[in-house]
Amino acid sequence: MEIGILGSGNIGGNLARLFARAGHHVRIANSRGPESLRSLVASIGENAEASTPQDAVDKADLVVVAVPWTKREEVLGETGPFDDKIVVDAMNPYTEDFEIEDLDRTSSEVTRGLVPGALVVKAFNTIFYKRLADEGKPKGAPGRLAIPVAGDDPGAKQVVMDLIDAIGFDPVDNGGLKEGGRKQQPGSPIYNNPIGAADMKDRLARI
Repeated sequence: MEIGILGSGNIGGNLARLFARAGHHVRIANSRGPESLRSLVASIGENAEASTPQDAVDKADLVVVAVPWTKREEVLGETGPFDDKIVVDAMNPYTEDFEIEDLDRTSSEVTRGLVPGALVVKAFNTIFYKRLADEGKPKGAPGRLAIPVAGDDPGAKQVVMDLIDAIGFDPVDNGGLKEGGRKQQPGSPIYNNPIGAADMKDRLARI
């Protein structure tokens, strides 16, 4: 699969490494330009390349948005179109002062409004980046951590769930984008909580 990753920080950089290791081709982009990504790309290997945001989107089957929330409009407003592409929203609505922005809807719904025509899936926003980087395990291994997935398109959601499985975590279907996205926001019982699939399903059912 061709995967574009907007954002090269803790989540974007680690996802690039994990997806490349799983055999996918990744294009990584940030606001500083491809030259700034040279060392990251070199450390990942031949399945990764530095890119501009537009090129990363244009050539991707799936795009991960892992930029700071405060940069979302700047980045997404200058790229596209996103028609029929799977867009994975891995952002959390933190302000520059690390406060939760008071929104009149979920951050996932805000993101969907910035990528018209895309199949938006919410994932990777609940897991601590160090666990993402280091704690993936083979399928069926005891102690495998879970990652929730919310979205309105079953096919797009399944693609993301398969990716999660391939990089060493148990995907948990968290329903539609609006309600599922709400359950994945900071402060929920599953946010930044290293738990397995059964425990996560139980907690999601109680929210």
